[in-house]
Amino acid sequence: MMLASAGAGLVDAVVGGGGLIMVPSLFGLFPQAAPATLLGTNKAASIWGTAWSAWRFSKRVTLPSRRLLGAIAAAMLGGLLGAWLATRVPAGHFRLALPLLLSAVWAYTLWRKDLGRTHAPHLSPRAEAWTATGIGALIGFYDGVFGPGTGSFFVFALVRLLGWDFLNASAAAKRLNFATNVAALAWFIPAGHVVWALALPMAAANVLGSSVGTRLALRHGAGFVRGVFLMVVGALIVKTGHDAWRLLAP
Repeated sequence: MMLASAGAGLVDAVVGGGGLIMVPSLFGLFPQAAPATLLGTNKAASIWGTAWSAWRFSKRVTLPSRRLLGAIAAAMLGGLLGAWLATRVPAGHFRLALPLLLSAVWAYTLWRKDLGRTHAPHLSPRAEAWTATGIGALIGFYDGVFGPGTGSFFVFALVRLLGWDFLNASAAAKRLNFATNVAALAWFIPAGHVVWALALPMAAANVLGSSVGTRLALRHGAGFVRGVFLMVVGALIVKTGHDAWRLLAP
């Protein structure tokens, strides 16, 4: 489990999507545990790697922090609303739609070979702030109600809608993902859905993996992050497509 947590931290630090490694590992090792408890334990472990990566990125990548404040607040509110709704609405429809949405993101990124290679914001500061806030609210809500691929969706939206490169988008995604994790834990912890004896050693491994991933992203730049993004989203398509097929199979 520690190895899975370290691998998840590495992937998350570069481009998001670490849940693709950690969540299936938890469900495989503890099949009798309540899903909410496994998800809460995952969040309690991964939030430390996300925080570490966000701090490391802040030392090397300059972001318009004031313009991201609304996005961070919206991501937290969206995450709380999504977590509340997840206890009342089945996630089956999300499972069916997710591989199609991820396939569109993957194909568009592959087709636009110049996408995210250069940092070229094209909106006014005010418009950029409002657009980022909308991104935070929408994807934060998705993270609360379902979750897989949240970091990758944040990265893609910031690249496509704001004109950022993959490195800057990944740095900002860490802050937004941290906000959604805080929102989710605000529900999971009081409800008793965190196994701290497992979460704390996983957190240490996650921070270690995150440190390696952050160093790789900063050293190799936007082109490297773009390549990892395509690989992670491709893996998410396979995983979520398999899950959707199992739901539809008689």
